Amino acid sequence: MRKIISFVHISLDGFVAGPNGEMNWIKIDEEIFDHVGKRISKTDTALYGRKTYEMMENYWPAAGNKPGASKHDIEHSAWYKKTHKVVLSRTLREADLTNTTIISDNVSDRINEIKKQAGSEILLFGSPTATHSLIQQNLIDGYWLFVNPIILGEGIPLFKNVQDKTKLKLLTTRQFTCGVTELNYTVDRQ
Repeated sequence: MRKIISFVHISLDGFVAGPNGEMNWIKIDEEIFDHVGKRISKTDTALYGRKTYEMMENYWPAAGNKPGASKHDIEHSAWYKKTHKVVLSRTLREADLTNTTIISDNVSDRINEIKKQAGSEILLFGSPTATHSLIQQNLIDGYWLFVNPIILGEGIPLFKNVQDKTKLKLLTTRQFTCGVTELNYTVDRQ
């Protein structure tokens, strides 16, 4: 069965964005882009909440074709165009959306159907509201966290209204020269 892995940048105090959705505190450099690009290139399905999907859709399809596009923009744009996108939304409709599935109801059943299909891990990109919903339904199988060396004090938390304790098993760690630390966990379901 395919696994859903939450991929997110996080502050040391557990926030994925500032109080107004700010993400200007996130440190990203070529070292991180290259590292993330290797794993993402093996992923054939991306999962988003509506807001994150709209942000991605507004940038990535054309990013690699722009004059002076970076290596990262060219590679990620190509990946984005070919990957299957799953979006949790009550307002979006599938008409005119290429290679995209919209899930608006029966989330648990629909996600479990997708997890049973052939393919690689499913990466859940950012999307705090979608992440909170999937955590409550016990649908996330792992966390790929990039801990940024900053304390925000307030903002949008990664973990919100968690009902039950969730045990995690640390798979890998990596420190990047910019000060970000990668923590790769799997949910321990035993």
